Order: sequence, then structure tokens, then C-alpha cells
Amino acid sequence: MEEKDLLGKYCLVLGLEIHLHLNTKRKMFCRCSADIWEKEPNTATCPTCLGLPGALPVPNLEAIQKTQLLGLALGCKLNSNSRFDRKHYFYPDLPKGYQISQYKQPFCINGRLELDSGNIAYIERVHLEEDVAKSFHEEDKTLVDFNKSGVPLVEVVTTPCFRNISDAVDYCKQIQLIVRALGIGEVNMERGQMRLEANISLRTKEMEDKDELPIYKVEVKNINSFKFMEKAVKMEIVRQREILESGNTPSQENRGFKEGAKGTVSQRSKEEAKDYRYFPEPDIPPMEFDNKYIEDIRKKLPELPNQTKKDLIENYNLSKNTARVLVENLGFQYINKFKDLVKKGLEPNKAANLLINKLELRELPTQEILNKLEELSSEANNGNSDAELAKLEEVVVKILEQNNKAVEDYKKGKEASLQFLIGMVMREVGRKLDPLIVKKILTEKINVK
Repeated sequence: MEEKDLLGKYCLVLGLEIHLHLNTKRKMFCRCSADIWEKEPNTATCPTCLGLPGALPVPNLEAIQKTQLLGLALGCKLNSNSRFDRKHYFYPDLPKGYQISQYKQPFCINGRLELDSGNIAYIERVHLEEDVAKSFHEEDKTLVDFNKSGVPLVEVVTTPCFRNISDAVDYCKQIQLIVRALGIGEVNMERGQMRLEANISLRTKEMEDKDELPIYKVEVKNINSFKFMEKAVKMEIVRQREILESGNTPSQENRGFKEGAKGTVSQRSKEEAKDYRYFPEPDIPPMEFDNKYIEDIRKKLPELPNQTKKDLIENYNLSKNTARVLVENLGFQYINKFKDLVKKGLEPNKAANLLINKLELRELPTQEILNKLEELSSEANNGNSDAELAKLEEVVVKILEQNNKAVEDYKKGKEASLQFLIGMVMREVGRKLDPLIVKKILTEKINVK
């Protein structure tokens, strides 16, 4: 069913919290290895991450800097003064009875991310904390593996700024891409390295017009796939709409999502900040960061996914969808290969389609790909007569004479100008030609001029 049909007369109000593991060598507050995957339970531990009396935390600078780098990539302001806080609650996976997190002075605040729809996701904060242990529930017993306890965990919190599910899913995908582009985490959702939590509520159109938020929100926790998040939000829309239409207000609570379930499952009432009894972490002094430190972090920013897509569209004349597939589905190692193929003479759309669709060529080194294409091109065009090639050369010379600016731009290194000339030759000939042959003749003639 369409989202608008699920909502009926109501409007969606949605905020997101995304938890991300950083790929640091050590845990957040101790010297234990953060590489915990496939380790025997309770073997990557020490007195600090087990919460034993007398053990003191020492912050991981690598984790702090990677958190700040993510904040800058999301357009956040970095706080020059920051600190860690204690967040108190009881659960078997929390060895100390509190979690070292950030509350009043997080590392990063007030960010924004442009979505594919053109809408903006507003980021309230990016803060750093320690992850908890992993619980296994079997009948009336709970087993706990403390390997994960103390792994650096970044939380990216938005305002309730999403008005539709597709924007929310796009935002989550973009966060994953950005983390990978920065090289600060693997964000493998099957391993729990990226977990999604959605704060969901419904309001009337009149409330939306007044920008009035509902008096409740329901948090669906620990969602481990984009598809499941979409399902969970739809389930909550249906559940909350039924409650509202009956004249009641949904309870403010935490709920869980399970694959195959017909709805979300109640877990516990939702706490407020006062319930956690936050106070400054007494064992870690407040931190100060000067302008030079922040600028040194900023210098580490690479080209980000949205910038790459914009570059592919504007400078390589790729369609929005082709650019999106290259960046989001293939990844940055293939973007470099794409640019290398174009630099060595392949027409951009052909290079992109080849990497997207030709699995047997995609993994080959750039020069081997070009050699394979040359072989195929020779086979396909071995019937061209000398007269036909001579006529094509005449057309090329004519186009070059008519487009001196494009020729000069190409000589200055603007690859898009050569693609323009190839297109003009094909238009003049009036039939489809092998771009490699046209390009070869064009470059030969340009180098002669």
C-alpha cells in the first residue's frame, strides 16, 4: 500500500538516530583490540571494559578525530569545548551500570545533508560513546558476551525533519556511503556495525501547518537494514493511526522490529533525559580544541559522495541515475577506474555502462579493459573500407574547423570537450559509429593541428 494511503488524514513526523562502529584499532576507553568479530566470547576484554572496580577510562584520540571528521562531512560545527558524561541505566549488557556517552557538549552539532529529493536532513548532533555488550536470551536465561563492550560507537541524531519514508531511507544510505568514503568504518549492517533507530509519530495537517509536534513519539530500536526500517515505519504508521482514530494517544515507548512479524513489539516505556541522571564523567577531564586542530581535521576531508555524483553529472555528462549507480552501488574504487578509462580515451557513458553491466570486465586493470574493447572494436569494424574511413576523416576535419573553442578547451585538459566533438561528428554523419574509432581520428587530427 502507498505511504499516503497508510497515513490517511495524518502526516508523518520522523527523526532518526544512527549508531556506527568506528574502525579504530583499540576500544574507546581501554587498550583492548576493537577487532572483535568472530572472536571467542569474552576474550577481547580487560578490567576497564568489564567495568571492574578501580579501572579508569582513557579516551581514544583516533575515535575522537574520526567522529569529528564525520561531523565536518555532515556540515556540523565542531565544539571547541566538549566532554564525556555518565548515562545511568540498568541492563545486563551494561557492566558498570552506566555508559560513558556525551550529553551537554557533544563533539559536533547543527549539521545538514542534502537528499536526492532536494529536501534537507537536519542533524542535531554527532556524539561519541562506548558500545555495550551483546546479550543472548534463551528461555529464562540471559548470556552476555562482553567483547563488544567498549567498542567506539558514534551516534548521529537528526531533528524530526523527515516527512516521508523515502527521504529517511535515502538519508541512511547516504550516511553509510559517507562513512565508507571517509574510511572511518565498514558499517556492515549484518555485523551490527550500523544500526538504525526511528522516532515516529503522526500529526494532523492542521498541526503540520502550525509546525506543532505531537506530544508523544515511539522509538523503534536496533533496525539492521534499510528495507526493515521502511517496513518498521509503515507498521508504526498503521498501528499509531488506529490508536489515534480510536480517540487515544499512542504511548511514548521503545519498540522492536522483527523480520516476519506483523507489527513492532513493545519493549519498555521511553525514558527522558532526567531518567538517565546524566552528569559529567569525573574520570575524564573536559576537552578543548583550538582552531588549528579543527582545521587539521578539516584538511583530511576527501571528496564526498554527493560531490562525486555532481562531478559525474556536470563534467562527464552522465545521467543522474547512472551517476547514482556508480557511486552508491559500485563504490569509490570503481569511480577511480571510470575516470581512468575516460582519461585513456573511453567515452564516459560507455565507460560507466561497461563498469555497471560487464561483470567480466569490471575487475580487470584499466589497460586490459581497453585492450579487450580494442579487440572487439576491430572485429566489429573490420568491414570498414578505406573510402569510408577517408570520408569520416573529412567530417572530423570539418567539425574541428567549426569548433575551435572546444579544440582549445580539450588541449587545456577539459575531457568533456572531446566528448562534445565526438557527438558533433556522429550528428554530422547521421548514423551510429564506434566512439573509439571517432575518438582515435579526432585525437590524431587535434595533435596534428
